[in-house]
Amino acid sequence: MPELHRLRADHEAAVLAFELANRAYFAASVPDRGDDYFAHFAERHQALLAEQEAGICRFHLLVAEDGEVLGRVNLLDLADGSAELGFRIAEKAAGRGLATSAVHQICALAATDYGLTSLWARAAVRNAGSRAVLTKAGFAVTGEVVLSGQPGLRFERALGSV
Repeated sequence: MPELHRLRADHEAAVLAFELANRAYFAASVPDRGDDYFAHFAERHQALLAEQEAGICRFHLLVAEDGEVLGRVNLLDLADGSAELGFRIAEKAAGRGLATSAVHQICALAATDYGLTSLWARAAVRNAGSRAVLTKAGFAVTGEVVLSGQPGLRFERALGSV
């Protein structure tokens, strides 16, 4: 069973492989990260570690027994007891309940280890998979948003019910 790991420096190559292998799959439901993201990946990875060290964000990977990254589950912009949740699961791991399980796990970590009281997330209307994961994990739609020019929804979850 894949495990949730906090992002570390030695994850860089595995995360890059995950992002490259799933680039087209992700671009079908969320905006593409762009060529610059991949060209400067090492610097980006170091910047994420610095944000994590500063307590601004918490980055996590869903890692298979063989070390392959199957997903990313992140808490962004921690402030005032809240954070934004973001996640993506590899195409080959989709549809197995891993995203829902990982989001449940991150909600528990957010409450117990990080002292957060609520999380919020955004999902494109066209991204039925992410909307379903958020709903199964106890998030409720609280409004409409625009994501890269496309219609989306904002979701929120209180963490007192973890």
